[in-house]
Amino acid sequence: MFEDFWQIKDTEEAESYLAFWCDFAMESKIQPFIRLVNTIKAHWRGIVRYIKSKISNGILEGINSKIQLAKKRARGYRNSRNFINMIYFTCGKLKFDYPQYFI
Repeated sequence: MFEDFWQIKDTEEAESYLAFWCDFAMESKIQPFIRLVNTIKAHWRGIVRYIKSKISNGILEGINSKIQLAKKRARGYRNSRNFINMIYFTCGKLKFDYPQYFI
């Protein structure tokens, strides 16, 4: 039933469908559904905005995950510049072509 939501193209229709589904889920009194409804309500604007733009923040979440990894690796560096360099090395997909003397 909820999977139909992602096929909706109009934001007003999406909001009314989402409200209908949330009411339906709350009436079920199933605890996981109630928690889901609370999460949906907390992120309501972003969910409806996705219907209009079809853009998610998945890429940003992935970059943030890499930055957190760089933060762990950068522990013990002397200054923030070194931390920023570690972010570039981690997120920049830099390729270092080392010289190959013996091929």
